[in-house]
Amino acid sequence: MKYEVVYRKPAERFLDAQTVKNRRRIMDACDKLPNAGDRKQLTGHPEYRLRVGDFRILYFVVMNLVKVTVLAIGNRGDVYKRI
Repeated sequence: MKYEVVYRKPAERFLDAQTVKNRRRIMDACDKLPNAGDRKQLTGHPEYRLRVGDFRILYFVVMNLVKVTVLAIGNRGDVYKRI
């Protein structure tokens, strides 16, 4: 089943600032959400994180709407400060 991927503004701004190569890599990983890749649920939060190299993608899944909302994308040390 294919999930609709929706990007919040902070995630879109981060993607716009990336090189074409990094942007394609991140967006390819997001297209495979919610069940692919190195993902884990954040401790004490309903959100998940997906690891793509040095980047982290924070997202949550709405099962009944078949929708994935990407909250933030960033470098591995900085992205967790955004939630």
